[in-house]
Amino acid sequence: MLKKSQLKGYLLEEALAWLLRNSGYRLLTRQSDDRAELTTSQDGSLAVRGRGAQHQVDVLGQFAFVPAFSLPVRMFLEAKSHSQRCGLSIVRNAHGVIHDVNQNFAVPELRQAAGHDHGTVRPRRRYHYVYTLFSTSGFTKDAQRYALAHQISLVDLSGDSFAWLRDRTAKAADLLYNIGIQAGITNFPVNWLRAVLREALGTGDAPDPDGIPLNAPGFEDTALPVVRGFATRITDHIGTEVLLGFPEAPFVIPLVTTDVPRFLQYARAWPTHAVRLRRTGHNDDAEWSVTPVGSEPGYRLTFKLAREIEEWISEVEDDERARTVSVKREFLPSITIYRARPDGGVDTYRLKYTWEGRSSAG
Repeated sequence: MLKKSQLKGYLLEEALAWLLRNSGYRLLTRQSDDRAELTTSQDGSLAVRGRGAQHQVDVLGQFAFVPAFSLPVRMFLEAKSHSQRCGLSIVRNAHGVIHDVNQNFAVPELRQAAGHDHGTVRPRRRYHYVYTLFSTSGFTKDAQRYALAHQISLVDLSGDSFAWLRDRTAKAADLLYNIGIQAGITNFPVNWLRAVLREALGTGDAPDPDGIPLNAPGFEDTALPVVRGFATRITDHIGTEVLLGFPEAPFVIPLVTTDVPRFLQYARAWPTHAVRLRRTGHNDDAEWSVTPVGSEPGYRLTFKLAREIEEWISEVEDDERARTVSVKREFLPSITIYRARPDGGVDTYRLKYTWEGRSSAG
């Protein structure tokens, strides 16, 4: 039987995939989505071909937008719900996976699969894979330093903005864990869990849950209402959305809003506009907010930065304000947000930090 913390992580990953639904993040769920790069592991899970190995992936999505001078972006999404901060080993594993899959291009085994033992093969489309780790307890200093050095994005879910998500995930995990114990399950049916959630949340073309054998009499009748109830409690926050913000820094920041229409009304009127950045709290408890400089209707987005950055800001109390401004100017002079449209297009919004009454553009 898997650990309860693992079950929380699985539930979080599916909820986050739903929260990212309008950032143009489309889940890849089947080998048929890309037979050249995707395959199936022994337990039926999706896997990505690397240069040296195949890597099982729980949540993999492709963004609708393609950054300038780059390749189409695919993102591994992994969530951890531990009582302690995530350490270096988790981030090191993420880097190993990304390095291997980004090195996989026309290796000999693919030439043979294409029927060509020698010479060239038909060109195929390439992708740039990235990795984002979400944690309800943050990350250790070593993990953060390693992630910054190797451009692995770390997202801290411990802030107030995600309290509702942590609470709903914990309650559902407790119920499902106990149901599994009572049903005598030794291997929790994770593939079934994901299939039910993706069907309920509408986040991916998942396999039919009824076609996945459970081998646990009575489990489905008790667990199914819990899983669907969790999906309902997530989608009840229909106004809540996570907008991926791309600052001028080697990481992404999840911007949370509980009023999407208000943000879109403003951003569509002014796709590029000046914003204020405010930091409240201290050290690990610090949280940031983004508000527009202008008349109503405004909006408010919230986010957290890496704890290593926050600890540096708070290290010397007399310098805390100056260091906050320094972080704003160095890492956050502008934040770009991409949002998918129903017609398949992508809107781009640029939020430009303003200080001392002037925008970062000068």
